[in-house]
Amino acid sequence: MSKEKLKKLAAIYVLVILLVMFFGLKAHATPSTQIWNPSTDIQAVKTWHLGIDNYFSVKDNLDHPYAFPTDVGLTYGLFKNLEVGVDTLYPSEHPLYFNAKYGLPEGDMMPAIAVGIFNVGTKSDVTNYDIWYGVVAKTFKPIGRLSLGYYVGNDKLLLDETGAKANTGLIASWDKAITDKIWTSVDYASGDSFYGSLSLGGSYAFAPNVSIIFAYVIYNNKKEIVTDGVPTGSFMNNKNDTATTQLDINF
Repeated sequence: MSKEKLKKLAAIYVLVILLVMFFGLKAHATPSTQIWNPSTDIQAVKTWHLGIDNYFSVKDNLDHPYAFPTDVGLTYGLFKNLEVGVDTLYPSEHPLYFNAKYGLPEGDMMPAIAVGIFNVGTKSDVTNYDIWYGVVAKTFKPIGRLSLGYYVGNDKLLLDETGAKANTGLIASWDKAITDKIWTSVDYASGDSFYGSLSLGGSYAFAPNVSIIFAYVIYNNKKEIVTDGVPTGSFMNNKNDTATTQLDINF
């Protein structure tokens, strides 16, 4: 291959990366997470985290086929103990969601602490779920890390199947690194909106900066969610448990 062609290919390669970073900004519309819930982990200063998350049903697909849009995004360690991120969820009409988190690391006697917000959409009372949370976590050897927290979101969007408010709840999780490559977690969010669920799974690290999560998500409420007596057409209207694959790459 000629030098000119190599230069052209290199230029295209760099352009593709820049476009992905510009249009595909994230991390899970979420901050650094366990499987479903935010964790107390914070992206290191001046580092990027690229995530590509998929959620899709694997059973009851005749009557209730279900999938979230693919979530592609980027989280950035903006300052010490502070990360920010933006997600793109496609296909959807209003694909952009933002998140931010501030946290303090775990010490010998003190637990890790994190507060933040995620699923900050761009369409008022359509995608601005605006879920605020606080989480504390402590590692107990050899059990693993235990986390406990609370969340509150937009009471016009976080609803149960009757249209009643379901915008608050508890967050709880357990996670543990089994080896330097294998990690596992169980995490739970209470509540009867789309957010309430139990997730079970783990990840495998192909390299120090590349891993993939495989997990299963069981929703607390599988009934059709309505707004003002009308069934919600949003992709957040889950009726079926889902499997998830989440590719994570740190730069």
